[in-house]
Amino acid sequence: MKLSGKLVEEISEGVRRQNVNLSFSGVHTDSRQPMVDGLFIPIVGERFDGHGFIHTAIEKGATASLWQKNKAVPESLPEGFQLFYVKETIQGLQQLSKRYLNHINPIVVGVTGSNGKTTTKDILDSVLSTSYKTYKTQGNYNNHIGLPLTILGMESDCELLILEMGMSGFGEIEVLSLIGEPHYAVVTNIGESHIEQLGSREGIAQAKMEIVEGLQESGKVFIDGDEPLLKPFYHNNVITCGFTDTCDSKILNVSTSDYGFRFSLKGEETIYELPLLGRHNIKNAAYAIMVGRELGLSEKSIQTGLKQVNLTGMRLERITGLNGSTIINDAYNASPTSMKAAIEAVKELPGYSKKVLILGDMYELGPDEEELHRSVAAVIEEPITHLFTVGEKGQWILDAFNEKNDHRLIVQSFLYKEDLIASTVRLLDSETVVLIKASRGLQLETITKHLM
Repeated sequence: MKLSGKLVEEISEGVRRQNVNLSFSGVHTDSRQPMVDGLFIPIVGERFDGHGFIHTAIEKGATASLWQKNKAVPESLPEGFQLFYVKETIQGLQQLSKRYLNHINPIVVGVTGSNGKTTTKDILDSVLSTSYKTYKTQGNYNNHIGLPLTILGMESDCELLILEMGMSGFGEIEVLSLIGEPHYAVVTNIGESHIEQLGSREGIAQAKMEIVEGLQESGKVFIDGDEPLLKPFYHNNVITCGFTDTCDSKILNVSTSDYGFRFSLKGEETIYELPLLGRHNIKNAAYAIMVGRELGLSEKSIQTGLKQVNLTGMRLERITGLNGSTIINDAYNASPTSMKAAIEAVKELPGYSKKVLILGDMYELGPDEEELHRSVAAVIEEPITHLFTVGEKGQWILDAFNEKNDHRLIVQSFLYKEDLIASTVRLLDSETVVLIKASRGLQLETITKHLM
């Protein structure tokens, strides 16, 4: 991208060493990263202040910086180094991203939901990039700092921008939506993530639907039509998708294959092919199909996009393990809803005589965390053959399973993830598939290197 100094000056309240001819190769908040000809934005957090790293940023190539007006300017700052003064640097970052977004003026698709945001973003990108020059949220840059950085990372020829919007409390999605002003919005589902902060699933639904706050006047919202908690939000601009008869776009004729699924949508003859694990991903793909239809994509383009989808890592990521085994790394994060969905995906996989679950702690579930962990046991049954749990909270899953008195599975609990490696390695051969799933804080994916 190329950002003009003039555009930055428009959101500032004054400058040091004005140079109207400046332009920047990128915008950076991490002073440790190379930023040749870059604009540095010093973020002020609870435990750090990026203003203190201005000299490091200069050493890394920064040629200018936003600067909070109430912060003293170091006397040692190079004479020609330009500062753009703002009241508050995070606010300045957000304002700058909005200016740049309006300048480039792409079609914007916003994506939120408790589970499946990143996967849906990836599918949308794969489908829509067949007809548009697209850019999408990179990694987990989906909060009040990451989303503006995503916007500022797109190239000047971007035609369609896909923004993932995450949150942990009320009001956060609204902020992101007002920055991004999406033409289309997708709400994948309502789960239990962040229920500790939001109080209930009803609260989660309310927080997710804040995505409509910045929606363009003629914009449309695609939501989970199987979720009763979203019914209060049905309006003229809402299109529902799901498996129930009342959905505007009902998913039909689902069949499995060695590589994924085939399905169709109500009112269409097309049979879509999706090379992804997990039945829940059919709905994520359907959102992309519906957005594609709204944007005038042909059936051929949509089919091509679905067939070449490439997901961000640790989302039902299939890895070849020891002795020809298969490892399903879904360890990026977890909630009871997503954990159950991942287990169902493994149950559906053909060709494996040993199906092993490695399930760990889930965080931020609030006062009902034990009950929510225990709820996962309801879907643990044959053809699953082994259940290994990790951590004190993961133990609740195993306890609930044992109460079912199902002695056909081999079960074992481990307090620490390193302790389960030997028990797992012994099972690995060409007929074994292993699912790894837990909350991000447990970093359960670190055991995969021992299984590969």
